[in-house]
Amino acid sequence: MNRFIFGLCLLFCVCSGALSQNLSGTVKDSSGAVIVNAEVSATRVKTSEKTIARTDRFGAFRIEGLGTGIIIIRVRADGFKTHYSSVNLNEGGSADFMLEPRSVAETVSVTSTFLAGSNENLERTAGAIQTIGRTELETARVFNFSEALRRIAGVSVRNEEGFGLRPNISIRGSSPTRSRKVLILEDGIPLSYAPYGDNSSYYHPPIERFNSIEVLKGSGQIEYGPVTVAGVVNYLTPNPPERRTITIKTIGGNRDYFNGSVGYSDNIESTGIVLNYTRKQGEGSRENLRSGVNDLSAKVIQTINSNNILTFKYSHFDESSQLTYSGLTEAEFAADPRQNPFLNDDLEFFREGLSVAHTAVLTATTSLTTNFYTSYFSRDWWRQSSNSEQRPSRINSDPDCRGMADLSTTCGNQGTPRDFRTIGFEPRLNAQFDLGGFNSQLNTGFRLHYETQNRRKWNGFTPGAREDGSQITERNLRNTLAFSTFIQNRFIWKKFSFTPGLRIENVRYKRSNLLNGATGKTDLTQLIPGFGVAYNPFSNTTVFAGIHRGFAPPSTSDILTNSGGVVDLDAELSWNIEIGIRTRPAEAVSVDATFFRNDYSNQIVSASVAGGVGSTRTNGGETLQQGFEINSRIDSNRIFRSDYNIYFQSAYTFLAAARFESTRFSSVPGYESVPISGNRLPYAPKHLLTSSVGTVYRGFNAFIENVFIGGQFSDDLNTIKPTANGQRGLIGSQMYFNATANYRVERMNSTFFVTSKNIFDRLFVVDRTRGIYPSSPRLIQFGWKWNFAK
Repeated sequence: MNRFIFGLCLLFCVCSGALSQNLSGTVKDSSGAVIVNAEVSATRVKTSEKTIARTDRFGAFRIEGLGTGIIIIRVRADGFKTHYSSVNLNEGGSADFMLEPRSVAETVSVTSTFLAGSNENLERTAGAIQTIGRTELETARVFNFSEALRRIAGVSVRNEEGFGLRPNISIRGSSPTRSRKVLILEDGIPLSYAPYGDNSSYYHPPIERFNSIEVLKGSGQIEYGPVTVAGVVNYLTPNPPERRTITIKTIGGNRDYFNGSVGYSDNIESTGIVLNYTRKQGEGSRENLRSGVNDLSAKVIQTINSNNILTFKYSHFDESSQLTYSGLTEAEFAADPRQNPFLNDDLEFFREGLSVAHTAVLTATTSLTTNFYTSYFSRDWWRQSSNSEQRPSRINSDPDCRGMADLSTTCGNQGTPRDFRTIGFEPRLNAQFDLGGFNSQLNTGFRLHYETQNRRKWNGFTPGAREDGSQITERNLRNTLAFSTFIQNRFIWKKFSFTPGLRIENVRYKRSNLLNGATGKTDLTQLIPGFGVAYNPFSNTTVFAGIHRGFAPPSTSDILTNSGGVVDLDAELSWNIEIGIRTRPAEAVSVDATFFRNDYSNQIVSASVAGGVGSTRTNGGETLQQGFEINSRIDSNRIFRSDYNIYFQSAYTFLAAARFESTRFSSVPGYESVPISGNRLPYAPKHLLTSSVGTVYRGFNAFIENVFIGGQFSDDLNTIKPTANGQRGLIGSQMYFNATANYRVERMNSTFFVTSKNIFDRLFVVDRTRGIYPSSPRLIQFGWKWNFAK
């Protein structure tokens, strides 16, 4: 009997080993030197389940619990070409890999678009920086940028029309309106149509164009600019893969939602190509709101030789939407929170962008990346109301427009056609050298940037007018010429990094009123210093601290009047301090935590945010934003070495202080003499939390997500009781749930998924700047993605 039990146990162990094969090996370069921290991923062919490991200081890796059969191996590391191969675990559980070096120019051309550069540079970055990668964006099935950015601590996004095409982004308590206080980049290049003269996000490409998102909130912001008061959001486009890849994706859902895209990417000898087209359409959060978007992007990377690479990018975007500007009054919201009486309002956007980047490796330790970029953006918006006080805007101005009863018959509208052109040139030099016992990394460069705005305003004869009417009320030309330069040097000594830097911005404004002939000019110059320190006490841990000057230039319309006068309006300035830690205390745990303090000597709060439409915009004076933020994640499979993974991740922000300081008075009409010192800033919730729990098993992954946004004020008086026009009053706390499930069928090269946003169909107020905007209703979407790689 004992022999039988012993034999049964032995057979069980053998079978278990066969059913749970491990893979181990090494990763080296062509010279035989080991490669440390290389990523080795193993994907089961039958189930498409992926397991990832990294090489240790000996270049060795080990992946456990792979089962049997054939797996696909992908090995990648900074500075090397990605390696693909297949391994049959039935024939053994060991494999060694050799990576071919990528040319220096290839490495630089890729990392130059990142805010932190390579993984090694990330460990030396003296500031809070978070990334949402391609896998997370893909499996989360995010509907828009608002949903994605809420996964980063310190970031708050205010909803608007429900489709996410014009997100209002706030970082660490900054004013969220049109994301004006946030610098938005695409591959390191300014994305806004007028980052100096009108840094507003009326244009925002769909999230489907991008591969990942970076958010930088520390002193490293001074390398970019012009806006450095809050943070930098960098959207990264995909690079050509090693193999030809074709993708097709379709999504459908309630509220007449459709999202279809097709992509092609390839590497043909020395030329890499990425092409993508997306069509996105559906209904918004209210009646008579409907959006349709076409987005086409192309990227070509041409390797000239081992030291020179050219990157060409082109993008086309157009939007045709039935979209109003006005929110609801309290009475309208109470009667029907999703109503929109302005069914004749129409928006037509068109944008084309082109950029060329040349990467040149000058020496083994010196490289130069030169960017040229240009864009054209046309914005035509015809509407019968711009805020909840206008019912409608042409009442008593058009002779037969006596009220809302005449809205669709005898009331005209107002059109605001605007054209924006931007062109810029920006070389950046990176050099490494030894200086007095320090390993030194120098980044320096300059930018020459020019932008024009052609702004008109017309009164239309009829509700559906889309052409110039009989009366033009505004015709402005606004020009902005900006020159900036920066220098930032990282001194590395043992486990410490010290990074001082300086940016100089010079901005020249001109505004011409073509109706009365008035012209005004002015300029400003600002020095923006910064200093950061990082300490790496042990592997996978960085402790950092930094201080820098926050700067946001006033827009052309704020600093120059329509009569040519110069407004005594200073630039927005602050001192931003942060202390934090990035750590991976265990393979299964990651934590990024930061304390921050943004001390403004002159914060300019947008008029509509301070107290609704009609509020004045003046030098804002002192404000303080201070708090704590933390991103964290834990994965069970890294603890138990199991085939399945249960994970938890969260992004929490505690904005303890967001208040007016010094002697401050309200900007709400009729309350200009009321002191507001000590009041909380509008649209600055104290608590933000986005958390999710999910599971991954073979080809299946799913999660449920909870979003909590604390209560917030909508005006500088901190008004509690709502006003009749809906533009002031407390916005209560909000909590809702999202959920997503994906299933990969490898033999079909397909992934099927279902997602739901706001599962329980919660209704709440999200915005009051131009009247009440309701939350997006419950959305349910089904999708299929097919991808083929050869």
